[in-house]
Amino acid sequence: MLGPGDDAAIVRVPDGRVVVSTDLLLEGRHFRRDWSSGYDVGRKAAAQNLADVAAMGATPTSLVIGLGLPADLPVSWLDALTDGFADECATVGAGVAGGDVTRCDLVVLGVTALGDLGGRTAVLRSGARPGHVVAVAGRLGYAAAGWALLEAGVPADSGLLAEAVAGHRRPCPPYAMGPQAAGLGATAMLDVSDGLLQDLGHVAQASGVRVELDPEAFPVGEAVAAAAKELGADPLEWVLAGGEDHALAAVFPAEVRLPDGWHVVGRVARGEGVLVRGRDIAHRGWDHFG
Repeated sequence: MLGPGDDAAIVRVPDGRVVVSTDLLLEGRHFRRDWSSGYDVGRKAAAQNLADVAAMGATPTSLVIGLGLPADLPVSWLDALTDGFADECATVGAGVAGGDVTRCDLVVLGVTALGDLGGRTAVLRSGARPGHVVAVAGRLGYAAAGWALLEAGVPADSGLLAEAVAGHRRPCPPYAMGPQAAGLGATAMLDVSDGLLQDLGHVAQASGVRVELDPEAFPVGEAVAAAAKELGADPLEWVLAGGEDHALAAVFPAEVRLPDGWHVVGRVARGEGVLVRGRDIAHRGWDHFG
């Protein structure tokens, strides 16, 4: 209702409840300016916050941004960053409500996203029960594959390798499938930010269950497979343990008929932790302090 220009913004809340999530991005930790343009960083920073809102079953409405910038940062880079935020928000009908700017040695972004549940019950991590199925929507492994190509210095200007690198620079969360899952009766859900195994571990712990995954059920994208072939890597490692794709992982009662775009990849059982049947996955995901 009221955007930048005053001391605070005003956001309409039709549902009466507000879903809130926040993330911090640091240059050199979450992105590199020699690998990603300002536009890429804007799209990525917006996407990872909007995906958190969608993972609760809500529709994103707005972002508030705290921004630290070096004094010598080119204005063109900042303009591109702003365009990236605007374009990613436009994909879900949200907008930037305001924020703050300060001088900093590195580029630092603190992004807070707001969302509206639209009368739906929020989907938490604690509702998984034995007998339910685990399904994923969106791309998995792209961000990790793209990072590995950039880290290895592999030329990736076109074709499938370029598609993988683009997955690192700009994730493509399936935003609409969060509210869709809530409407279908999802009992638990989250976005895949630190790696599927690690993130599903949060569901297992919160729900007091074990998640059993079938590695053969996971779709492996052509770009991920091409990057793995180029680097001699196992693509399933990226799919299961690579983070920052911001796909959605959800748990549903077994009788729910899932629409196109959802892939059943496992089930919920009694026990604890996450089990990948028949595979020993060495890397379990991203640990900020590991």
